[in-house]
Amino acid sequence: MIIKFQLFLLPFFCVLFLKAQPNKQFTPGEIWNDNNGKHINAHGGGILYYNGTYYWYGEHKIAGKIGNSAQVGVSCYSSKDLYYWKDESIALKVDEDPASDITKGCTLERPKVIYNAKTKKFVMWFHLELKGKGYYAARSGVAVSDKPEGPFTFQKSFRPNAGYWPVNVQPCHKKTVSPDVKDSYCGGKGCLPAPVDSVNLVGRDFKGGQMARDMNLFVDDDGTAYHIYSSEENSTLHISKLTDDYLSYSGQYFRAFVGRYMEGATLFKRNGKYYIIASDCTGWAPNAARSAVADQIFGNWTELGNPAIGTDSETTFRSQSTYVLQVQGKKDSYIFMGDRWTPDNPIDGRYIWLPITFENDAPKLYWKDAWSLKSDERKREREE
Repeated sequence: MIIKFQLFLLPFFCVLFLKAQPNKQFTPGEIWNDNNGKHINAHGGGILYYNGTYYWYGEHKIAGKIGNSAQVGVSCYSSKDLYYWKDESIALKVDEDPASDITKGCTLERPKVIYNAKTKKFVMWFHLELKGKGYYAARSGVAVSDKPEGPFTFQKSFRPNAGYWPVNVQPCHKKTVSPDVKDSYCGGKGCLPAPVDSVNLVGRDFKGGQMARDMNLFVDDDGTAYHIYSSEENSTLHISKLTDDYLSYSGQYFRAFVGRYMEGATLFKRNGKYYIIASDCTGWAPNAARSAVADQIFGNWTELGNPAIGTDSETTFRSQSTYVLQVQGKKDSYIFMGDRWTPDNPIDGRYIWLPITFENDAPKLYWKDAWSLKSDERKREREE
């Protein structure tokens, strides 16, 4: 009798168990909880895949407007399947020392981590603005760790490629810079005359290093690492080759999209071609994304237009690009990662993850309320 009663209850408990398990799907723009039941706090982030595990790094935000300055540091989460994430705590903490470049209250944005197989080190880069200096510093910060989850140790901050000309330098850049070309922060269209080279910001910043704000990292098939960032008062993207240890600049860099004012640039590779998805410069307000393709990482780059399709495409579904992830073990599977910023309460920022489809070799984004890697894979198989 007892056995029959237990068998009777078994389906009931199975249903309860299945209902308690979250579905293996992405729901863009919704609250995304970690293993502790808390909304994932990794904004402006990027992902490292290492030894069968994904690591998600991002800005740890707090409530209120002050949350857009670095009060805690860089978060790290780990996952085996990209759906369920474990909080690995703070990978890089801000410093309590007021003399430190990364002192509490600085601006520390868009952290990305790559692994160096030669040195066996995990290397983090981020955009850094010194505390109380607004957006004038325009520096790159570097930290290292022996483990993917950290802790990372801050190494240095500096401006890129001091004393080096870009590989596509123009004669105008080497002319004497007019004394009225002063340091200034301007973040969007119209803040500089056209063409921007009439101001010669490259020549202005030659000795001290070029400006570096919104940024990303990319490791090519041969292990060469590149840093892509908004430079020249945000008017132009620079793509810089890093040294073999990934800790510094090699002195080789390329100016791309001169005068186009791009932020949030992502860089990835598919079928031997290089792709960029980026945004316009409109502050916290979302805008229409841009995309581009090149046969070589140092150009020439051809723009492909806004990859977003459909309702809200002119705001990239109310988000801004932060990273493009190539999914391991999945054929031709790429995920667009975007942030839906909430500057009045940064901790509530949401994540927009969408599958990238390719039409005539151009990346496209279609809105999905919910999707999974399996459903996306089945869709691509049908298209093939």
